[in-house]
Amino acid sequence: QHALNSGVRRYHVAPILCQRAKVAMSHFEPNEYINYEKLEKNINIVRKRLDRPLTLSEKIVYGHLDDPAKQEIERGKTYLRLRPDRVAMQDATAQMAMLQFISSGLPKVAVPSTIHCDHLIEAQSGGEKDLQRAKDINQEVYNFLSTAGAKYGVGFWKPGSGIIHQIILENYSYPGVMLIGTDSHTPNGGGLGGICIGVGGADAVDVMAGIPWELKCPKVIGVKLTGKLSGWTSPKDVILKVAGILTVKGGTGAIIEYHGPGVDSISCTGMATICNMGAEIGATTSIFPYNERMKKYLGKTGRADIAALADEFKQHLVPDSGCQYDQVIEINLSELKPHINGPFTPDLAHPVSDIGAVAEKEGWPVDIRVGLIGSCTNSSYEDMGRSAAVAKQALAHGLKCKSKFTITPGSEQIRATIERDGYAKILREVGGLVLANACGPCIGQWDRKDIKKGEKNTIVTSYNRNFTGRNDANPETHAFVTSPEIVTALSIAGTLKFNPETDYLTGADGKKFKLEAPDADELPKLEFDPGQDTYQYPPKDGSGQHVDVSPTSQRLQLLEPFDKWDGKDLEDMLILIKVKGKCTTDHISAAGPWLKFRGHLDNISNNLLIGAINIENGKANSVRNALTQEFGPVPDTARYYKKMGVKWAVIGDENYGEGSSREHAALEPRHLGGRVIITKSFARIHETNLKKQGLLPLTFADPADYNKIHPVDKLSIVGLKDFAPGKPLKCIIKHPNGSQETIMLNHTFNESQIEWFQAGSALNRMKELQQKSS
Repeated sequence: QHALNSGVRRYHVAPILCQRAKVAMSHFEPNEYINYEKLEKNINIVRKRLDRPLTLSEKIVYGHLDDPAKQEIERGKTYLRLRPDRVAMQDATAQMAMLQFISSGLPKVAVPSTIHCDHLIEAQSGGEKDLQRAKDINQEVYNFLSTAGAKYGVGFWKPGSGIIHQIILENYSYPGVMLIGTDSHTPNGGGLGGICIGVGGADAVDVMAGIPWELKCPKVIGVKLTGKLSGWTSPKDVILKVAGILTVKGGTGAIIEYHGPGVDSISCTGMATICNMGAEIGATTSIFPYNERMKKYLGKTGRADIAALADEFKQHLVPDSGCQYDQVIEINLSELKPHINGPFTPDLAHPVSDIGAVAEKEGWPVDIRVGLIGSCTNSSYEDMGRSAAVAKQALAHGLKCKSKFTITPGSEQIRATIERDGYAKILREVGGLVLANACGPCIGQWDRKDIKKGEKNTIVTSYNRNFTGRNDANPETHAFVTSPEIVTALSIAGTLKFNPETDYLTGADGKKFKLEAPDADELPKLEFDPGQDTYQYPPKDGSGQHVDVSPTSQRLQLLEPFDKWDGKDLEDMLILIKVKGKCTTDHISAAGPWLKFRGHLDNISNNLLIGAINIENGKANSVRNALTQEFGPVPDTARYYKKMGVKWAVIGDENYGEGSSREHAALEPRHLGGRVIITKSFARIHETNLKKQGLLPLTFADPADYNKIHPVDKLSIVGLKDFAPGKPLKCIIKHPNGSQETIMLNHTFNESQIEWFQAGSALNRMKELQQKSS
């Protein structure tokens, strides 16, 4: 009712939808309704079949089954066929997703879908200038995404709207929704009780095409929260602690489900922070049960009707009493201390009180060059308020930040509201620079001028990832992840050796003072200020819309189908690179300046594996060409093999493909002639992306066999004619001296995924099925 009376443009509300089954999923799609009745029906079918209490994540996942009566369900083993409610894509990944959708030949998306322009805006001199510069530089890409959205029925959030995950939380996530997004931090929506999962573009195309989406039935890790958050401890510290416990791969194949009495002490946006960074432990997604904090947030963002409907179905939006988890972690929030994780990996956890001593011992720089707050993880109104509360105390004593300091609002709504309520002014006065409503330095879009590449330095951020070179492309930048208020306090002190809980600062008058723990409203007292209107509705009929992709473009390229499997074993493959240690999607397909080529497969393939360390020489982007014996860049070597008609493989270590959902890390090796990736283990999203593009992601049956393969060997994968679920494949290793040995390789392919490989890609298989049906 408030929405109808206010006249504020963000409430795009049709006539009041007060019937039980007639509540719109969002203000932007008034004719797409929440279907809790179907969720309830499916849950009841599955509960009767399994005859046991269900966890919350099981309820929502199984509640979206395509065929709940017949679907085989076994945690960690069977593949589920699911019907998600909607799709969201950020601009860097949306380019390839929409190019694949165009290639499918379908006229319109089958479920509500959106594109969000947040990744292509480089942080340089400040919000307005950076945004205008991005619009000028990326005009061709933005025009493509805008017109493709209009043609195929996809909503388009213009550059400057904000970060995809904050926009989803404000407008699209709701308790019980199943949403997939082409970004690994899509689980942010779990802060509103939804199952929100990061995927590659090919998965998104399946859902947009109306095809059941496949997901291996997740295990469920329960995190029981007791006690209450207080003082300097924040929601960010919960996930920093969990990351330290589970490590970057401890959540692989599982949903992290938070529960217990401590949940109610966390704000809705705080819960979103925790779910967001669950991507850093490899989790399929993370989720909190529906509660009053979510209801309050829904009301404040103009969705009280959704909250009222959720109240009616609340028994399906919380876990059953007596449900069983595969693993349980218990955290007492009353005893939890502020944490800071890093450098170079998000699971290296330290209490803030210890980090100074640890840094000195390890030889990490203790002086902080830059503090950065914001990002999709920590850019809520509450986050900005707590940071402003710290900054205000420093200003009262005549202090400003010793370190450079930047602020990234999560959305246009957050930006406009913190400007109105004075938070932005305080943060500027303490020395901060307010950047555009975008990912910016978090995704490597940072034109950093204060250091030279190779200079050893420390930064602290409220971001989620701190892989080597991620933020500024400098491998010597030691990046630490913590809460926005701790970033602010450390930036004022200028050193990792400062503990705001116990240490004193010296004011401009020479007197010592101690910062008080910050306190701030979780939501504004007034309504949110929506700021500028940045949403483009798709027309009812977009069939006449033209989508322009120039054949001479350096940024966009229409896709050609990958070749089909020839029915033979893969014999005498060369090894492009044997990777030593951590190999994330940042190593496989770097972001930063390479983001501009995300819509041009051939151009972006020039970054293939340039960050991976070659075990043969300990160097990045330097591999031996087995045909010429010369060392050269990885992409150049791959192109040479492709030119010569030689297939190749990559050998990887643990958790290969950790990090982003970017499917370019799978598209590039396929495009340049790769056929097989053999590792000790894979990150979930990357393994699926490889399968979607017709590659073979295989794992050593015995991880020690990693040591049997040398970069100069040749490999043959035999048994592909009898390729079947659960049946290992043989790998024959041929050494240069003429000797050979055989090892066994495991895989997780099911029958339909084997068909993807045989067809050349999942998209090829979709086209084959369309042709048969027509």
